[in-house]
Amino acid sequence: MNKKRTKFDCWYAVENTRIVRPPQRHLETFGNTIINYRLVSELMDGVGKVRIREGRMQALRPQIILPSNYDNLTLEGFGPEAQRYLQWLKENEDHIRILRYGYTLKQEAFSEQVVTDSVEAVVERICNDESVKADPFSAVVQGVDDPWDVCLVKLFWTVIRQSAEANIRELNDRRMFDLQDGVPVELRNEIEIAFEAAGKDRSLVKPLGRMLQEKGVFEAYQDRFFSLLNGK
Repeated sequence: MNKKRTKFDCWYAVENTRIVRPPQRHLETFGNTIINYRLVSELMDGVGKVRIREGRMQALRPQIILPSNYDNLTLEGFGPEAQRYLQWLKENEDHIRILRYGYTLKQEAFSEQVVTDSVEAVVERICNDESVKADPFSAVVQGVDDPWDVCLVKLFWTVIRQSAEANIRELNDRRMFDLQDGVPVELRNEIEIAFEAAGKDRSLVKPLGRMLQEKGVFEAYQDRFFSLLNGK
């Protein structure tokens, strides 16, 4: 597939994705969140055929990072179209850069089925399902059949936009944005826990170094890290 067509596929998916029912609650501020999604799409090669994908998306606890290091956000289990769309979002959504969000697909909960009906009727039926209405973290998405994972990136970004204000407020209430030597308290606490764990388990020293690099604070902790690395 050439580059021009790849770009077209990405934006075709974005423009034809509709978040019919977003989660009714914002992402957890101090823990991970499981979003149960249903993605409805019309088959490209079948008239009146609709695919329903059901799965779980685990949104990881939002983390405070330095804005310059936001580009380290990665997603697992997604194809090049989803990654391309994510990269565009990172370059253009400046207002969300204070927190780092990540997520993975819970493939063990994934299933799909094909039914004969109209997309509109299937979407309406799912939205009226009692199990969907009773779950504050359920989401219903109408999108494309390929590349369908782009539709999930759009869902995730929509949830971030709806959650960021509440997440920031709750973090601020606990003074997690206060700086100590230029490092937010919440991030410093996370690093202290990692140093303590690495001090007890040498196998965690190198992962600690990678974490410091990813957080953009290695220089501030390098003396302490090398002392730990050298067993001092």
